[in-house]
Amino acid sequence: MDARLDLFTNPVLGKFIKHLNAAARVALDAGVPLTTLELVELRASQINGCAVCVDMHSKDAAHHGETPVRINLVATWREATVYTDAERAALALTEAGTRIADAAGGVPDDVWLNASKYYDENQLAALVGAIAGINTWNRINVMTQQPAGDYVPGQWG
Repeated sequence: MDARLDLFTNPVLGKFIKHLNAAARVALDAGVPLTTLELVELRASQINGCAVCVDMHSKDAAHHGETPVRINLVATWREATVYTDAERAALALTEAGTRIADAAGGVPDDVWLNASKYYDENQLAALVGAIAGINTWNRINVMTQQPAGDYVPGQWG
């Protein structure tokens, strides 16, 4: 597959990506564990069918010490016993925030309240930002048909 646009040479997307990357760093500073953020980004990317982001976040998660079992089971996290209650809350928020069109009314109150048991206000804000950010990346990559498979951990920062 050939990409429709080169994300790294197009001046408009280049500026846009610069700001997306800066926004992503904010979530890292809010105290949400890096492994949780990787699982969140991986799960949203699976839902959205973004091969580039699935490739990137599964490899980055492994690079940061995540186990193959937890990476492989994230698509079926509800049935898996390898996630903490806090991670489950973040994954539920990710799914609800990613599938907004599927749920009239958006993210259900019970999903939000459950997440608020494990994350403070700033961490919730970071999760909201991270979920919105990965959904944006997924859409950019899918619309422009970015090829996947050759990502190397740390390659993009």
